[in-house]
Amino acid sequence: MKPITALFAATLLASATAAVADDNLEKLGQFKTTGASPEIPTIPQTGPKADAIKKTLAKIKLPSGFKISLYALVPDARHMAVGPQGVVTFVGTRKNKVYAVTDRAKSGVADDVKPFASTIDLSIPNGPCFSKDGFLYIVEQNRVLVYPAAEFFYESPDVVAVPIVPKGELIPKDEESYNHTARVCRVGPDDKLYITLGQPFNVPAPEKLELYKKWGIGGIIRMDRDGKNREVFVNGIRNSVGMDFNPKDKSLWFTDNQVDGMGDKIPPGELNRATEAGQNFGFPWYGGGKVRTNEYKSETPPANVVFPQVEMDAHAADLGMVFYTGKKFPKKYQGAIFSAQHGSWNRTDPVGARVMVTYLKEDGTADKTETFAEGWLTSDGEYLGRPVDVAMLRDGSLLVSDDFAGALYRISYEGH
Repeated sequence: MKPITALFAATLLASATAAVADDNLEKLGQFKTTGASPEIPTIPQTGPKADAIKKTLAKIKLPSGFKISLYALVPDARHMAVGPQGVVTFVGTRKNKVYAVTDRAKSGVADDVKPFASTIDLSIPNGPCFSKDGFLYIVEQNRVLVYPAAEFFYESPDVVAVPIVPKGELIPKDEESYNHTARVCRVGPDDKLYITLGQPFNVPAPEKLELYKKWGIGGIIRMDRDGKNREVFVNGIRNSVGMDFNPKDKSLWFTDNQVDGMGDKIPPGELNRATEAGQNFGFPWYGGGKVRTNEYKSETPPANVVFPQVEMDAHAADLGMVFYTGKKFPKKYQGAIFSAQHGSWNRTDPVGARVMVTYLKEDGTADKTETFAEGWLTSDGEYLGRPVDVAMLRDGSLLVSDDFAGALYRISYEGH
């Protein structure tokens, strides 16, 4: 077959596959079957890979009384959403799959990992999140789907899914990029859906700013849970891939990844606190913390820029975060923020690949931040794992996802 003929055939196949996937989504919305086989292949949970990861976990340093163990092997594991019933944890990826992870025996180890809703074609479904009444939202690169009963019908390849933001309408199609495409979401205390939208550049050109401000690209948007009444909540953010609401004062905290190419030690990564709509967090005038970007150093920043609550190590890549609302950990950790650092990719002296904990003051602002779990980055700069997200199970233990190792870890407290 001539190259051009092969290319044409491949294009036709891709178009046909996409058409089938779109048709499947329409069928599922009408409670119709796609005809897919009910047998879903599972991910093996034992073997050399599991054994190697367990050896790595034996090297992880934790505070006294804590234990880390392998919870599940999940390919490309990114952000997690633990079902309100405690039945299933859904795990997003930066590829085309979401995985359903179950521990029916409540043994602290998953007994089943398999693709979720496999008859729908997904594109970078990084961000799953749940509402309190059990609706699962999955934010893709440029679409948002809601699964009204995912926790109860995940056993089938056909699961009812409804696009609340249709494909190509989360951001303008012309702004789709291969960079900073991983979204995360949360359902807020106001029962609205919040979504982070990273902007694709290291530092965007001035002519992009008006469009990005309108759409909330480089910010956080919110909307009703049916996709209506969309608005930009806050902006001035480079690329946030982690957020959570403080249950005590309803403020929204989020991580932000800062400008590359300014040096090993600057600018700092950020942990931010949004207390009201309309706040601006300084990007692109500031590259991280109060460090001005070279591109905008002669420009006047917006008034009342909100600076970060915590300045993290430069380029450590702060991603997922969660407020610890459980009671199993010692008192000092209750109400604290656990956050994951994915690890640097362009520092001459690598940093990150760990889980951090940030304690809060009585007034709801940040107190001190310290390392909680580390050891995935060796002394000679080799990554053994790269934490992405942190989530709390119903039993008060923590899950940590790792897209490098393709795994979920469980951190429990066994002290007294």
